[in-house]
Amino acid sequence: MATPEAARESLALRACPVHDFADVCTVPLKRGSDADPAAWLARVFDVRSAPAWVGLLFVARQALSPLVGIPKGTLQAFAPAMVEGDEVLVDTPDRHLHFWLGLAVRQDPPRLVATTVVKLKGWRGRLYWLPVGVLHRPVLTAMMRRAVRRERAERRRVRGARRR
Repeated sequence: MATPEAARESLALRACPVHDFADVCTVPLKRGSDADPAAWLARVFDVRSAPAWVGLLFVARQALSPLVGIPKGTLQAFAPAMVEGDEVLVDTPDRHLHFWLGLAVRQDPPRLVATTVVKLKGWRGRLYWLPVGVLHRPVLTAMMRRAVRRERAERRRVRGARRR
């Protein structure tokens, strides 16, 4: 599969150069945004960053996945495995797939870059990936955008508290 150009230096792609799926989602940041990739990982996968429609998709995933022998998902799937420079890596092997997510805080221009790499395992992985592959980009992008809005609101609250 062709790899998006922006992902070539990602920890995720270095972890799995031969993959079934790779994608990059980018969201702009304001100058002065938090530069800690691990903090951004926590923000993006915080339940408060999931729009209601993403929450409904997760409920459906939890209900349907066990029917084909796929374990229920947990937020532990998004635990950081390592941080290198401006990027944090998630490395999650599972019965049906193995996925890596590199979440980087890039500068010039400031942006949050998520590189997802997936290696499917057997028929369960292929079946699971039919809907997830289509929904992956809009779900992740929505969560990243909401995390950015939450971080901006928090910075405004902190600045306002300092002025008092």
